[in-house]
Amino acid sequence: MKSKSDDITLIDKILLGDQTACRDLVERHKEYAFTIAYRILRNRENAEEAAQDAFIQAFRNLESFNKESKFTTWFYRIIFNAALMLKRKQKDQIEDIETVHTLAAEQTDNDFTKRREQQYYIEKALAHLSSEDAGIIILFYLKEQSLEEIAEITGMTSSNAKVRLHRARQRLALELDSLLKREAKNLL
Repeated sequence: MKSKSDDITLIDKILLGDQTACRDLVERHKEYAFTIAYRILRNRENAEEAAQDAFIQAFRNLESFNKESKFTTWFYRIIFNAALMLKRKQKDQIEDIETVHTLAAEQTDNDFTKRREQQYYIEKALAHLSSEDAGIIILFYLKEQSLEEIAEITGMTSSNAKVRLHRARQRLALELDSLLKREAKNLL
C-alpha cells in the first residue's frame, strides 16, 4: 500500500539528489498517472507523453511541494492539467470500434462480455462529455478520489466539485440513454 510517509521519504531523498528515489517514485505512481491521462486523452501514446510531461513538471517543482499534503493529490493535479493541455493541442482520436467488438467476440465468458460491453458504452458516453466532466467522473468513480481531493486536483472548491460531479453524472446518464436508444434502433 502506498503511504504518504513513504512518498515524503522518497521526496526527501530526491531533493538530496538520490536518482534511485526518482525511479522509485515514478514506479509507485506511473500506472495511476497513465490511467488518468489515458481516460482524458483516449490515446496510449498521448497518455504516455502527458504522464511523462507531468513527472518532469513534478520533479522540477518538487521543492515547492507542501509535505503536509498528500503527494498523490498534488501530483495528480499536475497530470490532470498536463493531459488537458495536451488534449487542447491535439485532435481527439476515437478508439477503433472494431477492436472492441473483436476482443468481445473472442471471449466465451458471458460475464466478461457483458462487463466489456458496459465498459464500451460508458467509455463511448464519456467521450461525448467535456474533458473536465469526464475527468471528474473518472477521478471520483474509477480512481476513488474524495470530493476534497478532486477539488484540490482541479482547483475547484469542494462544493463546486460536488455540483460539477452531480451535473457530470446527469450528462453521462443522458449520453448513455441517447446512445443505447440509438443502438436499439440500429438493431431493429
